[in-house]
Amino acid sequence: MRAAVYTSYGPPDVVHIAEVAKPVPRDNEVLIKVRAAAVNPLDWRLMKGEPRLIRIMPRLLKMPIGRPGVDVAGEVEAVGRNVKQFKAGDAVFGSCPAAIAEYACASESKIALKPDSVTFEQAASLNVAGLSALQGLRKGKIQSGTKVLVNGASGGVGTFAVQIAKSFGAHVTGVCSTRNLEMVQSIGADEVIDYTWHDFTTNDQRYDLILDCVGNHPFSACRRILNPKGRFVMIGAPHDVSLKDLMAPMIAALWLSALGSQKAVMFLGKASQPDLIILGELITTGKLKPVIDKCYTLSDAAAAVRHVEEGHARGKVLIIL
Repeated sequence: MRAAVYTSYGPPDVVHIAEVAKPVPRDNEVLIKVRAAAVNPLDWRLMKGEPRLIRIMPRLLKMPIGRPGVDVAGEVEAVGRNVKQFKAGDAVFGSCPAAIAEYACASESKIALKPDSVTFEQAASLNVAGLSALQGLRKGKIQSGTKVLVNGASGGVGTFAVQIAKSFGAHVTGVCSTRNLEMVQSIGADEVIDYTWHDFTTNDQRYDLILDCVGNHPFSACRRILNPKGRFVMIGAPHDVSLKDLMAPMIAALWLSALGSQKAVMFLGKASQPDLIILGELITTGKLKPVIDKCYTLSDAAAAVRHVEEGHARGKVLIIL
């Protein structure tokens, strides 16, 4: 079968399409014929291998080295002997290592049935970004009436966060660039801030929750626009940063958080079948519509990774098979 692979660290050009062995599902896995897969920032960060510490992540997470992709949607072709929830022919979506390929194996517990009204492209966009947005908002104690600011509202996590926050009944302010203002408003933001003209940390408004998908403002600056018991949930990181510059603001945020009532929380989304089902239901009921920036073929996987690496994608970038 054909799959996206890379055998050395470097720019997106290291990604190429190669013939590899078709995977065989383990006892608790399903074999998926991939119909769509998403590209995430983690893919290009692992590919680039910088900062160097990130190179141990695949081993820690038991991910295939040199095989990008973790978001998948497709059809079950075969199941392991212990799989109970799925059968051949089922349309599914969720978390799947080495997903940018014609076939991939996923754990039964990390995928869900795709609702009929949800397209494969929409379903493939949900896993990392959708789960990060949903779980990150929960970490921020969101509820009806919460005043939320989403920094990076036009990106993969941000576009989901704006819509999911609105489904909770929150008042949402989105921060994005000039070209994305109209789009962020169209997905439900009550207010938008153009970061090219205005630094949101100098805003007169106060927020209960800041969901930071970018990492370009330290907690020390964001505290002034947080309510006394507000939460600052850190999901994203600056686009190209050294390990020192990445860790220093996080350590400072946790230190300041320990000293006061305003709390900074470092957050990483986790695979969750129940939450995947919730995301599917939100699309089915019209409360969530994935923003898909661009679709590529498998042969153009390197171009898809390059597009995400450039840092200006609106919503999700997909590979369609």
